[in-house]
Amino acid sequence: MLKHVPNALTIARFILIPFIILSLVNDNYILTFIFLTLSALTDVLDGYIARKFDLISNFGKLIDPLADKTTQIAILTTLALKGFIPIWIIVIIFLKEFAMIAGASFLYGKELVVSSRWYGKLATVLFYVAIVSSLAVKYFNLSFKFDIYLYYLALLFTIFSLCMYFHAFYAQGYLKKENLKITK
Repeated sequence: MLKHVPNALTIARFILIPFIILSLVNDNYILTFIFLTLSALTDVLDGYIARKFDLISNFGKLIDPLADKTTQIAILTTLALKGFIPIWIIVIIFLKEFAMIAGASFLYGKELVVSSRWYGKLATVLFYVAIVSSLAVKYFNLSFKFDIYLYYLALLFTIFSLCMYFHAFYAQGYLKKENLKITK
């Protein structure tokens, strides 16, 4: 039973997405913060439980970052549509994620799984800090919009992480002839 807990917590993050978005659309920044915090806690908890009880699975390695990115992109898209952040930030994130999905698709069916690394996690954390900062700026009606600088920093690390993932992709030999065979 315990073996399914990390993945169940990850799936709970998917379930929280509409609640986060709906509260954000309705300008309920406190409720948005609460749902976002619940999402973050399930993220930390699923990873902790998986590592502590040796319940790490290939499914978890793939679905956990997908939950992170789906949550992040849904929130950032909503923030862009509401005029909190420039649209071009979302465009860059979509392009980066498209490149990552293309890389993951290339590896599908092979005995290779690329799990998240510290630089990808750092970019994700920086985006969440920027998102919470946006909520604070709006809630407290702050005149200094410091949150935009956090988005720039997060975007810089997002681009850095893309470069590092592609570097790892090539450096670890994922394009070697024996790794290109499809396993059944």
